[in-house]
Amino acid sequence: MRTIKGPAVFLAQFAADEAPFNNLKGLAGWAADKGFKGVQIPTWDTRVIDLELAAESQDYVDEFKGTLAEHGLEVTDLASHLQGQLVALHPSFNLPADSFAPKKVHRNAKARQEWAVNQLLCAAKASRRFGIDRHTTFSGTLLWPYFYPYPQWPDGLISDGFDELARRWRPILDAFDREGVDVCYEIHPTEDLHDGLTFEMFLERVDNHPRCNIMYDPSHLVLQSIDYLTYIDHYHQRIKTFHVKDAEFRPTGKTGAYGGYQPWISRAGRFRSPGDGQVDFGTIFSKLSGYDFDGWAVLEWECCLKNSEDGAAEGARFISDHIIRVSERAFDDFVKSGADRTVNNEILGIEG
Repeated sequence: MRTIKGPAVFLAQFAADEAPFNNLKGLAGWAADKGFKGVQIPTWDTRVIDLELAAESQDYVDEFKGTLAEHGLEVTDLASHLQGQLVALHPSFNLPADSFAPKKVHRNAKARQEWAVNQLLCAAKASRRFGIDRHTTFSGTLLWPYFYPYPQWPDGLISDGFDELARRWRPILDAFDREGVDVCYEIHPTEDLHDGLTFEMFLERVDNHPRCNIMYDPSHLVLQSIDYLTYIDHYHQRIKTFHVKDAEFRPTGKTGAYGGYQPWISRAGRFRSPGDGQVDFGTIFSKLSGYDFDGWAVLEWECCLKNSEDGAAEGARFISDHIIRVSERAFDDFVKSGADRTVNNEILGIEG
């Protein structure tokens, strides 16, 4: 078994236009002051990283890593949620998701998708330059408007949608494979890969591709009433990245999982700072450690109530307190009798 690395923080929710959050050096100093040891990089945010340059320039990557090292930090992985979303986008999301891409491809679905695919290819190369073997992203959403089967689905709609999703992602997965990097899909409502069964449907269509893996975030499973602990038992071999994000699901006589179009504060399912929700992180860390998870515990701070500065500081301590430094020997070694086949045979009554 290996000890989970951490604490780390996803910088996406903290990057901003004001100092110290408007550049890598400022964010690095802030993260270190909060007690983090690693940072997950949002590759769409040019205040943080130039992804295309990172794909082509080892000097740029080395300077980037040096800036973090000055603060005792390292990169956990690169994340491309927004670009991944645009790899496979249902037309109903065309305008809302335009902001995920540069203005030059707005209102041009074909050009926007080509840009997104190129971004993923850059992320594969950049990850290799960083010496990172995993990457976090979204699958995209061709089918989400049809997640509830009414009106009835036309025959073959779901199968055709997953076939197309696999067709778009297979060459990207192959590109990551050439760079020695896993693709970790965040299992997330609104994405076609939003639970275990949808991941399995996709995995089958990409022929159990070795680079097709999972970013485990229990909060998104809680809000779907999925058994997020048994989920680890099912998919631990594919879980390569891990977000520490809490949530609570409190349905009422008026609303439940779908939320009634309410703001986060009024929804039955809400994201909370670690320790303030319903997620059993003690068991999660135990299960992941027992299954030899070798990645980082990364805080993704999203809370409908708490101040972000408090959430970050508390989150770093929360993760540190939950990381289990795994044992190097069995606790009962002191009574171990050693290996002796003759003695074993005698105990079992085996002759000869």
